[in-house]
Amino acid sequence: MERYGIPLEGFLVISTAMFFIGIYGFLVRKNLITMLMSIELILNSVNINFVAFNSYLFPENMQGNFFALIVVAIAAAEASVAIALIINIYRRFSNIEVENIDEMKY
Repeated sequence: MERYGIPLEGFLVISTAMFFIGIYGFLVRKNLITMLMSIELILNSVNINFVAFNSYLFPENMQGNFFALIVVAIAAAEASVAIALIINIYRRFSNIEVENIDEMKY
């Protein structure tokens, strides 16, 4: 079944690739900013799945779009808190590499 000229498998392939690139980036990278970007990539791959499955299975409903909107809102809140933490870590240690941060005190 095709919708918008792209089969569902196309969305799933792109989403899976984005998910595993995000997992790889989170596990391999040592910089906190790149780890945050990897988490955002994972969340966006989930959003693609929500919207694609909603569009193919229940095109008259909007549940997938609403779930994607909720995930975007949660990702924005998570990014703002994470960036605030990263700025405070940089002020204290002058570095944002994960290996160099060995203590988390107030």
